[in-house]
Amino acid sequence: MPADILKKKFNVSEIFHSIQGEGLRAGFPCVFIRLQGCELRCSWCDTDYALDIKKVEQILTGEEIFAKASSYYCNFITFTGGEPLLQKGIAKLMTWFCDEGFTVAVETNGHQDVSELDKRIIKIMDLKCPGSGMAKNNNLENIAHLTKSDEVKFVLAGREDYEWAKEIIEKYNLTERIAAVHFSAVFDAVSPKELAEWLLEDSLNVRLQLQLHKFIWEPGKRGV
Repeated sequence: MPADILKKKFNVSEIFHSIQGEGLRAGFPCVFIRLQGCELRCSWCDTDYALDIKKVEQILTGEEIFAKASSYYCNFITFTGGEPLLQKGIAKLMTWFCDEGFTVAVETNGHQDVSELDKRIIKIMDLKCPGSGMAKNNNLENIAHLTKSDEVKFVLAGREDYEWAKEIIEKYNLTERIAAVHFSAVFDAVSPKELAEWLLEDSLNVRLQLQLHKFIWEPGKRGV
């Protein structure tokens, strides 16, 4: 590991081994590295314990993060948050995981710049719908840096969000630009059945996704 990243310190909320609950790799074992702190405050956030940037959970060096994640003997790593790209130097740590042969994904909120990320990193970008209260913070310039390896997620709190997401998909030709577009219903706000009916009615080329981990474990359980 490069010396600067070896000693670089990061504020980590948690590192755990679980089943990926979302995206094209849903159902696969995955090691999650959850970074502490996020600049956004979505109305439906389900990881509010990882939002406070000033709250110190555990300060770990890049070397310690790598050692912990590697100890699970799982090749799939997801950096998440909070907002992982908020912490300086984290992109270099992601690159080191790639260099060591790991499949690396980052779940990012659509606000932080993704243009400098290593091309091997799978970007899973959450574009904020109006119902989140954070749509004004979307950095739509990020879309130009998405590739056929990347994914975009829309979390929908109602029909207004659905219609807004449709407009964004059409405007930026998202279904042709990236690997997959996912629609998720805010848990206990929009039913999967209702969302499925909207998708079928409009014949949209998107994936309805359920948060698998919330059906395996209790929805509020941490570390899964």
